[in-house]
Amino acid sequence: MYAWAKDLFPINRSLTGDGVRETLQYIKNVLPDLKIESVPTGFEVFDWKVPKEWNVKEAYIENPNGERVIDFKKNNLHLVGYSTPINKKINLDDLQAHLYSLPKQPDAIPYVTSYYSESWGFCLTENQRKGLEPGEYRVVIDSELKNGELNYGEIIIPGETEQEIFLSTYICHPSMGNNELSGPVVTMALAEWLNSLNFRKNTFRIVFVPETIGSIVYISQNLQTLREKVHAGFNVTCVGDNNCYSYVPSRKGNTVSDTAAKHVLKYLVPEYIEYSWLDRGSDERQYCAPGVDLPIATICRSKYSEYPEYHTSLDNLEFISPEGLYGGYSAIKRAIETIEQNKYYNSTLLCEPQLGKRGLYRNTSIKGSGEEARLILNLISYCDGDHSLLEIAEKLQKPLWELNPIVENLLENKLIRNSRKDPEAYMAVVPPLNELEDKNKKFKLEISMPTANKFEGVLNNRFINKIQS
Repeated sequence: MYAWAKDLFPINRSLTGDGVRETLQYIKNVLPDLKIESVPTGFEVFDWKVPKEWNVKEAYIENPNGERVIDFKKNNLHLVGYSTPINKKINLDDLQAHLYSLPKQPDAIPYVTSYYSESWGFCLTENQRKGLEPGEYRVVIDSELKNGELNYGEIIIPGETEQEIFLSTYICHPSMGNNELSGPVVTMALAEWLNSLNFRKNTFRIVFVPETIGSIVYISQNLQTLREKVHAGFNVTCVGDNNCYSYVPSRKGNTVSDTAAKHVLKYLVPEYIEYSWLDRGSDERQYCAPGVDLPIATICRSKYSEYPEYHTSLDNLEFISPEGLYGGYSAIKRAIETIEQNKYYNSTLLCEPQLGKRGLYRNTSIKGSGEEARLILNLISYCDGDHSLLEIAEKLQKPLWELNPIVENLLENKLIRNSRKDPEAYMAVVPPLNELEDKNKKFKLEISMPTANKFEGVLNNRFINKIQS
C-alpha cells in the first residue's frame, strides 16, 4: 500500500483532468476489472453542475531578481486548485491578495481551491511569505479550463447474493498522504483481498470518485440500484497515519455499518474516538442525505479536519506509514468480515439441548467449569431468527469473531440452522405440505389472523390459504 502511495503522490489531482485519469489508470493496472466512466462538463446532477475540466502545465512566481520563489513543479500545493491562466508582472502589494499562507503553521503550505468561482492564486509557507522583498514579481500560470469531462472508477465484485456492501473513496486531492492517498490505496488493498476470497456472501460495489461532485454524480447515475441493493458500506478516507482511530456514523446512526464499525473498534482499539453526524465532512454527506439514505459509516485513523497536518503540505508521505495504512486496512477489513458473517440462526430444538452427549459440556462439573457451556447456551437462547449474530455478540459482550467457532460447532451438531430474514427463509421454516399428514391421520394446521398478519408480505396469500384449508 505504501509503495502505491509513493507512486501516486506526485500526481496533480483535482475534480477533473489528466491527474484524475492518470490515477484511475494506475488503479486499473492493479485492479483490471475497474471500469473508468465519465460525464461531460455542464452535466446537471441534482442541484449541481459538473465544472469545466482543469489542467496545468506549469505555474510559478519570479521575484524582482528573476528567481523562482514559488514553483508548482516543486510542490503542486503551491497553486490554488482551478486557478485561471495568467502571465503578467505585478507589484508585491497587489500580489499579496492572491497569496495564501498559515501564520499559525509557518512551515506548512496550505491546500486551497476555487472550483466554482474563477480566480487565481498561490500558496506558500508563512516563512516564505515573510521573506518576499518589495518590488515587481512575474506571475505565470499555464493552465486550461475547458469543456471536457469528469471521470470516476467503479468495480463490482460479485457475491452469492445481489445484496451489496458499498465502499467509496476519493481521488481529487493533489500531493497529500492521509487526506487523499490513504483512502484509495487502502481501498485497492481491500478490493484485492475481496477478489481473492473463494466465497463472498455479499456483492461488493467499490467506487473511486472526486469528492462531493463525484459522489453526487455517481448517486444520480445509480440511485435506484443503490437504494435497492446496498445494505451496508463505508466511506474510506484518512486511514494512513498511526496516531489514533476514529468513527463517524451514518446519518441514522443505527445501521449495520454503524454497529459493525463500533463493534470492531471497541475490541481492536477501545480508546477510539467516536464523532457525531454533525462532525461529518466527507462523502457520507451525500450517501446519507435525506432521500438517498444509504447506510454508510466511516472508519478513520486521524479524522479529516481533526489533525494539524490536515489540508497542508505536512500531510505528506512522512505523516502516513506502512503500519498506519495496515491498521486502517485491518479495521475496515474486520468490519466487512463482521457484516459478511452477520447471519440469523434458529434453534432446532425446544428447550435447551443436552450438550454433554454431544461432547460440548464436561461430564464432571466443578465450580467455574460451566462458563464455556453457559456461553454456548446463551448464544443458542438468542437463536430465534430475530437476532443477528452481531446483535447476539453485542448482548453477550463478545467479539463476533470469537463466536464463529461456536456457531460452526452448533451447525455441525445440528443444534441451530441458518435462517435468513426473507421469504425463502420463512418458507424453509414452515414444513412442506406433505409433511403435515402422517400415514394414519390427517390434521389441520390452524393459523390465527394475528399469525397470518405477521407473515403478510413474507408468505404469499396462496400459500397461507393452502395451509388454512
